[in-house]
Amino acid sequence: MPEAKDARKKPKEPFPGAYYLAGAITIALMLFFMVLGATLPPGIAGFLVAFVLGLTVNPKYVPFFLVAGLFSAVMGFLGQEPQVAWGGVALVLSQVLVKRFNWT
Repeated sequence: MPEAKDARKKPKEPFPGAYYLAGAITIALMLFFMVLGATLPPGIAGFLVAFVLGLTVNPKYVPFFLVAGLFSAVMGFLGQEPQVAWGGVALVLSQVLVKRFNWT
């Protein structure tokens, strides 16, 4: 009987060390985007980083990030801050994609 109980029990992780691997990948990606953002021109760096990070947003929060992107774009262009302005544009575009291609 104990074997049947163990067979129904799902493991906490997909495989041993999965969460450590996911954490290491996350930190590596963060460092990669920091280096990439520091080496590219401000407008391109803002666009690239905001676009990729915007794709990771939970679909139920899309309206809030859409408003934040619009606000950032307007304020960035008004204040002549290309990194903020193009980051806002990228955030809006990424949120449109997240809303459009929501498979959940």
